[in-house]
Amino acid sequence: MSDVNSSKISVEKIGGTSMTAFGDVLRHIVLHDPKRIYGRIYVVSAYSGVTNQLLEHKKTGERGIYALFAEGKGYQDALTDLAVSLKKLNAGYADIGLPLAVADAFIDHRIAQSREYLGAMQHVLASGYLNRKDVLLAAREVLASIGESHSAFNSVEILKANGVKAVLMDLAGFDDNEAWTIDERIANSFKDLDLANSVIVATGYTKGTEGIMREFDRGYSEVTFSKIAVEVRPAEAVIHKEFHLSSADPNLVGLENAIVVGATNYDVADQLADVGMEAIHPKAAKPMELAGIPIRLKNTFEPDHPGTLITKDFVGERARVEIVTGTDKVTLIEIHDPSMVGTVGFDANLMQVFCKHDISYILKATNANSIAHLVWDNQVTAELVAELEELYQVVTVKRSAIVCTIGSNIGIPGVLAKAAQALADVGVNVNCVSQTLRQVNMQFVIEREDYKTAVKALNMALCVNSGTPVPSV
Repeated sequence: MSDVNSSKISVEKIGGTSMTAFGDVLRHIVLHDPKRIYGRIYVVSAYSGVTNQLLEHKKTGERGIYALFAEGKGYQDALTDLAVSLKKLNAGYADIGLPLAVADAFIDHRIAQSREYLGAMQHVLASGYLNRKDVLLAAREVLASIGESHSAFNSVEILKANGVKAVLMDLAGFDDNEAWTIDERIANSFKDLDLANSVIVATGYTKGTEGIMREFDRGYSEVTFSKIAVEVRPAEAVIHKEFHLSSADPNLVGLENAIVVGATNYDVADQLADVGMEAIHPKAAKPMELAGIPIRLKNTFEPDHPGTLITKDFVGERARVEIVTGTDKVTLIEIHDPSMVGTVGFDANLMQVFCKHDISYILKATNANSIAHLVWDNQVTAELVAELEELYQVVTVKRSAIVCTIGSNIGIPGVLAKAAQALADVGVNVNCVSQTLRQVNMQFVIEREDYKTAVKALNMALCVNSGTPVPSV
């Protein structure tokens, strides 16, 4: 661990949407407090949409350059198109100080390096000497790194143009041949730096012998953020996003009905991640939780608002639902079989099928003869369904939605009844329900078309009209 005064250091993650509005980042984060310009480490994502172009669209799955490389055709032209689009992005930052000739030259150099790497990988693929999957994973790493290197380089040049002494920490490792793990690269990169009197801009991508995308895939920038925080041990780690962590999605319930959470714990953050609403990637959060480093989620565009503090031990003094969330991109798979009742290991056999198809479920509900699992839509394949139908008497596959009421302290007598009544009042039927003894998350499986209605109803009943004050930490 670096030997620094952690009270003077902050590690701050800036997401892709905020990075795209870098003029606002400059005003609201970097230069907002003249007394707090230095002693800050910024871990930056690629500009919005760039990683989608490099890999694939995170939500729609639309193919990017990676798919073209995997097919062995068209990726060279796609890299040329990428250079053009990145230079267009550069042009949008000229008015805040980006020197375009320098920034465009960096793009040309990094894409030339990437062409060299990818060309060598294509030769290896053609030879058949190495496992195809391993080579493709390596290509995915190379491509992913381009976006963060680009945004980090630009950020340093813009900060310098605005009078800030900034240092580029390009963890992509293009210019060295060190066989370091991710942790070793971070430790060696930050060794002997005067962190308290520096502004460091680090890439969200980190090169390592284990491959950061092999384990974390698109969550890699938050993993880098986490590992840097664990290395330098700041008093707080900060994540800047374009929105607050709120009681519900403002796009669904309206900004006036989205209450800032204020304070919560890591358990709640994990519950959010389980349904795709990541305050922070769970594999990034865990090392920080174990190290006792709190995370503050802030809105880039409201710099004076304290945001929401996530700590290990926070439990609300008063019981309340903090967040209503969920997703309408899930499928309920129910097995009904009379032989289930009293059969030891029935669900274990079913889990073996799920493991074979690489499925992790979100919710499980069971009775004497039926067992239901809620999984992501994209995990449900014809092969999975066919195998289940061969093994069990009745298999029901139903496109669904899930809504969750989450909080650090929701052990409130009557809250389940209040939630169910709120759904009934707007005509939403509950198909499955789940809650564990820990009582941090009530989960309701509903019809897909009822998702937005359900979120609005639960947010109004349990958050907006709860009468419980929101803590500010």
